[in-house]
Amino acid sequence: MFTGIIEEVGQVVAFTQAKDAWSLQIAARLVPADVALGDSVAVNGCCLTVTRFDAGHLWFDVLEETRRLTSFNELKPGSAVNLERSLKPESRMGGHFVTGHIDALGRVEVAEPRGKDHYLRVRAPAGFGRYLVSKGSVAIDGISLTVAEVEGDSLAVWLIPHTLAATNLREKKAGSGVNLEFDMLAKYVEKLVLSRSS
Repeated sequence: MFTGIIEEVGQVVAFTQAKDAWSLQIAARLVPADVALGDSVAVNGCCLTVTRFDAGHLWFDVLEETRRLTSFNELKPGSAVNLERSLKPESRMGGHFVTGHIDALGRVEVAEPRGKDHYLRVRAPAGFGRYLVSKGSVAIDGISLTVAEVEGDSLAVWLIPHTLAATNLREKKAGSGVNLEFDMLAKYVEKLVLSRSS
């Protein structure tokens, strides 16, 4: 479980196909200082297991399905990635509950400054708009954000300067892929309603 508050932006060192899985190596400073083998770390919002680490690097095994169904298929050496360690019971809850289980791959439609703020619009795959509500929560590349606008399967958020400075969203442009995780509550409500009606 995560909060969607990014702790650090790491940089991809290598992402290569190994014998049993894809191997993802990330350079970072903060997160490797307080992890253990087997810990969960959200990488661009995707919950991965630490398989190796040293003072400045983290290694993860990535399944082919994960690479195919997320924005990971766009990662290359030098790519910026958002990192968050899993939530501890005594942690502050600054964002919203994020599981690290990606629901869909979205595509940035608009990423531009508007006045002093930054506007980001993302299109989700067809049908996922049902999980979106204005002023609700969404995780984009693991970042807890408030939905400002909903139009069909597209959503828009406004980004403050801190979010741009502290995450990888500063590198996104029209056409970029982003990992989307919709609010867990919406998915549970949908399941309960469907089970009652059937």
